[in-house]
Amino acid sequence: MKLLKDLDVADKRVFLRADLDVPIEPETIHNKLETETATRLGNLKGTVDYLVRECAKQIVIAGHVDRPTPRLRNGKPVIDPSKSTKLLLPVLQNILKREISFIPDVFASETKQSDGEIISSKTPRNDNVVVLLENLRFWEGETKNDPEFAKKLAGFADVYVNEAFGNSHREHASMVALPLLLPHCAGLHLEEEVRVMTKLLETPARPFVSIVGGAKIETKLPLINNLSKISHNVLVGGELPLEIAKKGQKFGENVLVATLTQDNKDISLESAQKFTRLISAARTVVWNGPMGLFEEGQETGSRAVALAILESKAYSVVGGGETTQFLEKGGFLSQFSFVSAGGGAMLEFLSGKKLPGIAALE
Repeated sequence: MKLLKDLDVADKRVFLRADLDVPIEPETIHNKLETETATRLGNLKGTVDYLVRECAKQIVIAGHVDRPTPRLRNGKPVIDPSKSTKLLLPVLQNILKREISFIPDVFASETKQSDGEIISSKTPRNDNVVVLLENLRFWEGETKNDPEFAKKLAGFADVYVNEAFGNSHREHASMVALPLLLPHCAGLHLEEEVRVMTKLLETPARPFVSIVGGAKIETKLPLINNLSKISHNVLVGGELPLEIAKKGQKFGENVLVATLTQDNKDISLESAQKFTRLISAARTVVWNGPMGLFEEGQETGSRAVALAILESKAYSVVGGGETTQFLEKGGFLSQFSFVSAGGGAMLEFLSGKKLPGIAALE
């Protein structure tokens, strides 16, 4: 994977693929975005500051919000104001401490190509060093990984930087087709994500305990199986025990599947105590997925696990939207060693899969 320090950005226009997928409901935008800054928007600052110090001509921040269905009207995409990245401007300006201009149309760039090489391009005139593009998913070419759409995006920049670990498991145009058209590298936070996840898989301090919760056994099963090969114990909670029982799934002795409370909304007290004993002896812990339905007040199991991790003094890695939401609510999140910006990307990386967005940086 190519790194930022190896890329010449002086006097270059930089396409910074960011992870902008945060809650932006207008009535609560500021409160919700404050929570997200630690794991999403705040991760951009180090790379943006570096690019400015290295005299980049312009930094074009681009990404997506939510999953809008692309629709056309008179040949142009229909913009849903409630999912527009324009709503992020005030918060991003506060985080990055810079004025940011907004570009509403990705087709505002003009790109000519010859033999696959970009020979000329124009970026809309703008006096600000940092600009923000509209939600890329308003254009169907993004999720379809359309090469022509990638060429349009390439018209905005001279080099490409991926700072969107949370979307690196997606084969989208801005993630895999665009890097092929420009000199490319990983952003500073993406570099750290890969370093931390690789260390978990290859050289964790032992005993190493993995904790997997939440739901959707079909997405968590590859994770459990892979982590069971390298972990002292894999502790399984949330709704997964129910799904495992229905499937009759069997694991090795180092995978401990929790019993649940009578209403099946949290792990049992007995399982919580067993989990905390194992966690207390760990030197490395990774956690993805809550132990119970904390949004319904069932947080005893998740709280016990969180406290056990923090009291163990182990190197601790946590990821997944629901898990970080619970920890932020309880005031625990900042005490973890590393907070991953990826949910699905983290699951796939720790499952041993190669992420397309990262492979494109090689």
